[in-house]
Amino acid sequence: MALQAGIVGLPNVGKSTLFNAVSSSAKAQASNYRFCTIDPNVGLVDVPDPRLKKLAELVLPNRIVPTQIEIVDIAGLVRGASKGEGLGNKFLGNIREVDAIIHVIRCFEDENILRDEGAINPISDKEIIDTELQLKDLESVEKKLQRSEKMAKTDPKAKAEVEVLQRCKEHLEQGKNIRELDLSSSEQPAIADLFLLTAKPVLYVANVDEASMHTGNKYSNILKEAVKNEDAEVIIMNNSLEAQIAEMENEEDKQMFMEEYGMHEPALDRLIHSAYKLLKLETYFTAGVQEVRAWTIHQGWKAPQAAGVIHTDFEKGFIKAEVISYDDYVKYGSEAAAREAGRLRIEGKEYVVKDGDVMHFRFNV
Repeated sequence: MALQAGIVGLPNVGKSTLFNAVSSSAKAQASNYRFCTIDPNVGLVDVPDPRLKKLAELVLPNRIVPTQIEIVDIAGLVRGASKGEGLGNKFLGNIREVDAIIHVIRCFEDENILRDEGAINPISDKEIIDTELQLKDLESVEKKLQRSEKMAKTDPKAKAEVEVLQRCKEHLEQGKNIRELDLSSSEQPAIADLFLLTAKPVLYVANVDEASMHTGNKYSNILKEAVKNEDAEVIIMNNSLEAQIAEMENEEDKQMFMEEYGMHEPALDRLIHSAYKLLKLETYFTAGVQEVRAWTIHQGWKAPQAAGVIHTDFEKGFIKAEVISYDDYVKYGSEAAAREAGRLRIEGKEYVVKDGDVMHFRFNV
């Protein structure tokens, strides 16, 4: 599905370190240098899911295939990016292409890591990026508003667009993000072609020092307070430590390392799950001797669409879906036992797939 979450933030806040930790297939250069990440690095990231392991224990397949999302490491933004400062145009263009934003904010002190903006200030850091995105969106909205106003004299549809665009313009001028405007489904088409930066869903990563990774600190608390009305999640983590964990290939070493730091799981797992949720994605499974596999779908997708993720022919020739809930599959221990207990359902084209469904599809070739 190639849905992407982009990691953004000011220079030297820990973006590339975080990317290195989450990416299993690409490594960004992490160094104390302002524009060490010039072109966006893209990495495919496995989505941790204990349900997949449990199904594999029951089925004993030849292989296990997790689902993935794409994480993009985007060059650090500086004040004035909306006017082309630094790598501004490249940065903003790269954000426009992703589906959700992971905003990394520095919540630690370290005199050895450069910082152009003076004292550590999470609110100021957040506002710099928000302002640059808002200014770029305002530019896009104003251009379309001018066109729509001319067309509105003869086109009723354009007149309706003008009303929505005017609301967006006023909202942005107040220093607010479009995602907070709560446009209705009928109003969304007016701005759909603009791919507005501040309309994208966001989650925040408070990159803290090791001593604060479990409890947070004054900086992460300030950040949480600043975003409490945004309906956005704040994940507290130490990016450097997470990168060290990710580099460990031996599972026993990894567990010992985490125990030493009082960790039950990598904070990265929480981040990846949160990004998956932010993209409004869900998982269904196929389970057979050849493989147990997780498949990614959008929330609310119906059975034929879900089948199409495996192959387009499955969607075109869809007949029925055999469905067992994950809980029932685990309870009865196998597909055959669930079928015998009457817990295997036959669903049609209108069935909305639920997260965790174990499915087989019937289709015409």
